[in-house]
Amino acid sequence: MHNPPDTLRNDARPLPRDTALRDRARKVIPGGMWGHMDARRLPHGYPQFFAGAKGTRLRDVDGNEYVDFMCSYGPMILGYGDPDVEAAADAQRARMGIANGPGEILVELAELMVDTVPAADWALFAKNGTDATTACVTIARAHGGRRKVLVARGAYHGSAPWCTPWPAGTTAEDRAHLIYYTYNDVASLKAAAEAAGEDLAGILVSAFRHDGRVDQEMPTREFAGAARALADSHDAALILDDVRAGFRLHPGGSWEPLGVRPDLAAWSKALGNGYPIAAVTGNDRMRDAARQIFVTGSFWCGPVPMAAAAATLAKLGDGDAVAHMARMGTLLREGIQAQADALGVGLRQTGPAQLPLMLFDDDPKLERGDLFAVTALRHGVYLHPWHNMFLSAAHTEDDIEIALKATGKALEAVARAFP
Repeated sequence: MHNPPDTLRNDARPLPRDTALRDRARKVIPGGMWGHMDARRLPHGYPQFFAGAKGTRLRDVDGNEYVDFMCSYGPMILGYGDPDVEAAADAQRARMGIANGPGEILVELAELMVDTVPAADWALFAKNGTDATTACVTIARAHGGRRKVLVARGAYHGSAPWCTPWPAGTTAEDRAHLIYYTYNDVASLKAAAEAAGEDLAGILVSAFRHDGRVDQEMPTREFAGAARALADSHDAALILDDVRAGFRLHPGGSWEPLGVRPDLAAWSKALGNGYPIAAVTGNDRMRDAARQIFVTGSFWCGPVPMAAAAATLAKLGDGDAVAHMARMGTLLREGIQAQADALGVGLRQTGPAQLPLMLFDDDPKLERGDLFAVTALRHGVYLHPWHNMFLSAAHTEDDIEIALKATGKALEAVARAFP
């Protein structure tokens, strides 16, 4: 786990209630926490437990409030507790929370997904991103009875045994039919397809290269076009994992600006503005395969998250949410860059403005990044030292101004500590 320098421990804000809860959690939860929200992966001083959230503000159990730029690792796209989404969820909850089958909202939401996503002729729903990416791979294999799936090295597609970044408890057989390529490298992609031969079932691509702790990389038109052409020539499925970026880069899918449409796409995170829901969309070529597979869960057709998702999509479609998030992200990015340049601090900002990532030059142990992030946290702004962050439609220029005051202090701390 994370072992920060002593300077971070000395500067961190005390969190007595959070510390007590962690002590209790370790007795009844293996490790005290699991997965990507385990605060032990962050610098000392980050809270594990939270007590409230509203709009763009997050409050920990010790009463500290933060302007939040992680958005629950992506789900919050309209703001915590958006009144229109909550009203739709409450109305559905009053009618029926869950039953022996879905409510009519299932059909309404599927129709809305098909209307929203140009590449979609149909939709089905689940609970989280891993459900959706796994279903996409299953459908791709069912389509032609083939096994091999091409996956970019280092890409994150979920936590199931076939794709988890942590190998404990998995077997080599779980990944026996994955073939790896380098993102944005057409030659590498073609070589992987050649290795798969007639057994190629699908090509899995991320919306952009958003691997942890490395610079983000937008897909080139050449790469996207090559992926589409290879899928077509092999009668394989082009699968877009839009779980992380979906609805932040383009309302109809992250590869729409490239002019390349997938056969299958996985969605989650922002779809329900915090309610647990995921989706798979596909074209008519994949319809029969989707009909043949068996994927399910007792909570997958719960109508309350579906009502929240329908309200979220309606609200995203009514305004210029993507452009607004891009504007706010650009203001944040340009402000931080100006501060870093003035202090002579080497900083790299990569990826789309709506999902910003900041990494420091000459920082292999992430000491600069940790100091920057925990100092900003102490000044009331929740950033991440190595994971991409998320802008929302709720962020305002006032939020960006508050953030830049904090990042100014944080960059000054970096400049002092690493002259």
